[in-house]
Amino acid sequence: MNATIVIYGSSTGTCEAIAEKIASKLGCEALNVQDLTADIVNANQNLILGTSTWGAGELQDDWYDGLNTLKACDLSGKTIALFGCGDCSCYSDTFVGGIGELYNGIKGSGAKFIGSVETDGYTFDDSEAVIDGKFIGLPLDDVNEDDKTDVRIDAWIAAISPEL
Repeated sequence: MNATIVIYGSSTGTCEAIAEKIASKLGCEALNVQDLTADIVNANQNLILGTSTWGAGELQDDWYDGLNTLKACDLSGKTIALFGCGDCSCYSDTFVGGIGELYNGIKGSGAKFIGSVETDGYTFDDSEAVIDGKFIGLPLDDVNEDDKTDVRIDAWIAAISPEL
């Protein structure tokens, strides 16, 4: 596996815990997006980016500066996988929209995006994270569907690992 880092933005600790779980399974470091620098981006071939979703499908607050850091870097040739936390019950119309915000912010960067997930098995009305009929990354609802979180993470890691 090439140099890989999990970068997350978390306000309540849920996305942080999930990021640490993913990093542990991949054998790499998890980093709070508040600590993201261009040197860290440049030192890693694979970027696993995670965000919680707030308001009407918006990024976690710390990601706005993080997204600017990513945009200022040369991401061409890098591999990016996205994951995010959302609430499919209370916010089913903007479920994991933060993933879509991350993707839209860097989709023209020349990076290769991996880790899309079928929408089957998810209960939601709409999501900016659905591109061409699939989630652009791993969607998780650790509040309403916490019994599915570990299985979904394991399946996603199995799918992306060969490309890292």
